[in-house]
Amino acid sequence: MRVAIAGAGAVGRSIAGELLENGHEVLLIDKAPTAISVERVPQAEWLLADACEITSLDEAALQRCNTVIAATGDDKVNLVVSLLAKTEYAVPRVVARVNNPKNEWLFNESWGVDVAVSTPRLMSALVEEAVSVGDLVRLLRFSHGDANLVELTLPPESPVAGTSVGEVDWPQDTSLVTIIRGSRVLTPSPEETLEAGDELLFVAAQAREEQLEELLSVRREAAADD
Repeated sequence: MRVAIAGAGAVGRSIAGELLENGHEVLLIDKAPTAISVERVPQAEWLLADACEITSLDEAALQRCNTVIAATGDDKVNLVVSLLAKTEYAVPRVVARVNNPKNEWLFNESWGVDVAVSTPRLMSALVEEAVSVGDLVRLLRFSHGDANLVELTLPPESPVAGTSVGEVDWPQDTSLVTIIRGSRVLTPSPEETLEAGDELLFVAAQAREEQLEELLSVRREAAADD
């Protein structure tokens, strides 16, 4: 897979390193000469250019990229790069970094963004995930289709604990994608039994999140006892 990353700062270089280790082709683009540090990521291609300009993106051959990542520290730049990548070069997947949570509402398909990653939101979500059992935690927002990656740690009192995946009446527009049990990552086959303490990862429509949480948490059981 060929990936272009706009922004060769610490975030962009870190992403590039991970992708290169996984065997992908990576092009780093930055307009600041001081950001061009070829020795830090020598396996990557480098381009000194303004990623907000069509001529620069032509030089980067963006039409050959499978994914574009807008990873600069400026939300305005990330939005422009995303829009150009999607509308001018038909890049299949555009991922954009959100620096200011107040701007998160802009990072959607109207601006060409397929996946918006907000570092402050993700960090707070990971803190919540570490201390919350039975509460749905939103980890990532997919702009296209208004879906989110959400996580819930199954409490011992959950009504679905001890039930197989295929027996649960899951809400519409939700999909259980992974079960994390200790150090194991399990594929959620219909026969797999859900256990207390399982970390369940879903892709779910935002409108279904409350319904999903009610299904899995103890609140449903408590309401039935009242």
